[in-house]
Amino acid sequence: MNIASIRERKGSGQKITMLTCYDYSFAKILDHVGIDMLLVGDSLGMVLLGYDSTVPVTLEDIIHHAKAVRRGTKDALVVGDMPFMTYQVSPQEAIRNAGRLMKEGGCDAVKLEGGTNAFNTISSLVKAGVPVVGHIGLTPQTASSLGGYKVQGKDLDSANRIVEDAMAVEEAGAFALVLECIPAPLASFITDHISIPTIGIGAGPGCDGQVLVTHDLLGMFEGFTPSFVKRYANLLPLIKDALRSFINEVSDGTFPDKGHSFHLDEEIVKNLKWGK
Repeated sequence: MNIASIRERKGSGQKITMLTCYDYSFAKILDHVGIDMLLVGDSLGMVLLGYDSTVPVTLEDIIHHAKAVRRGTKDALVVGDMPFMTYQVSPQEAIRNAGRLMKEGGCDAVKLEGGTNAFNTISSLVKAGVPVVGHIGLTPQTASSLGGYKVQGKDLDSANRIVEDAMAVEEAGAFALVLECIPAPLASFITDHISIPTIGIGAGPGCDGQVLVTHDLLGMFEGFTPSFVKRYANLLPLIKDALRSFINEVSDGTFPDKGHSFHLDEEIVKNLKWGK
């Protein structure tokens, strides 16, 4: 996958698939099954690092995990999240930090939150040769200023502001746009009128693609799971059962057994010496 092939999905009828990915092992799996885009998301702060929000995540955190994802990826497009305050200070600082994500982290593109307020930043990044995925609607980095993690654009004024944000992201030169936690009809309206692909998360079926947090999709995360997430598996109980079995078998001596041990000729064992 590349930027052009993602853009070509717009209106083609072939939906874009995008999942979060933070390590080499998952990258190999997601890439192998054909996920189009891997997002090294700042959600790793909550999923992997135990933070209460995405705000504490640093650029170094994303770079560290992006390197691992890059090593496990052959075909998917790798997108790195720009953490809070790595792009808001100035377009110049945004270019510098995005450059690090691409040069050091191996990302093919970056994602940042914001609409009309991020126009100059997105435009500057694109002019500098950095492919950008926009992100509007519910923006987790600034969720507290939006009244928390809740649906955005439920009245006419706020819905029109989101439409204006979408127009700004498109005009600034982003090649794709994430729509998070907005009513399905609003997401469909934006998708029908914008020239770049939309990727929804809690935005209904009308988008050009869908993205989820992989740990939510697989049922591996015990924290809060949004109502828009569909669990395609519930692996956490299976993982816990496997770990308890390991504990029990080590405790009662049934693991390791002969089949999981290396053997030595009995004559060698008989002639082993301890000491000088």
